[in-house]
Amino acid sequence: MYRVLLVDDETMLLDSLEVILSLHDMEIVGKAHDGAEALNVLAGTFCDIALVDLNMKGMGGIELIGHMKKLYPNVRILVLTTFYDDENITDAIRGGADGYLLKDSGKNAILGAIHQIMEGVSVLDPKVMQRLTALMNGGGTKSICDELTDREKEIASLLVEGLTNRQIADRLYISEGTVKNYISAIYDKTGIHDRVKLVVALRG
Repeated sequence: MYRVLLVDDETMLLDSLEVILSLHDMEIVGKAHDGAEALNVLAGTFCDIALVDLNMKGMGGIELIGHMKKLYPNVRILVLTTFYDDENITDAIRGGADGYLLKDSGKNAILGAIHQIMEGVSVLDPKVMQRLTALMNGGGTKSICDELTDREKEIASLLVEGLTNRQIADRLYISEGTVKNYISAIYDKTGIHDRVKLVVALRG
């Protein structure tokens, strides 16, 4: 059972998320309406993952993410917001968010994202991934790719498109194990060992 902290200034959304997650074997350890209240909750309890909105009165999500990663580095963070502009996306992910979903993603997407993040897999909403892809294709320098082979660059490009290892394997007619080996090499050469942060860095 995952212990979850919910942070959003919309009380109805907090209540709805509490009902949904509680019905799927998750324990809600607290509900907060801004970042300061969230930190107060965390000071008195433990959680596995926090679902965090970005635009809140008082301390917003970006500031909260920064504090949480310093004070509670083992707590995973899933951004759940309506905003997916370039600044919010990059600030949240660079700040340490483990995933970024939009509120209209739906119940199944949110539940799936929580499980993936808790298993160590970063999660990006398809619309967010499209924004990052557009940024990358907009002419940003790809200097972190300078040391990559042509095949590694090809796989890095497919990562930016949001393809899974299985989908990359199918696209390139290679095994999934080979894809994992290439991705490990990309991580080693770029010094970035996180799928989401790699995508952000590729924008230059």
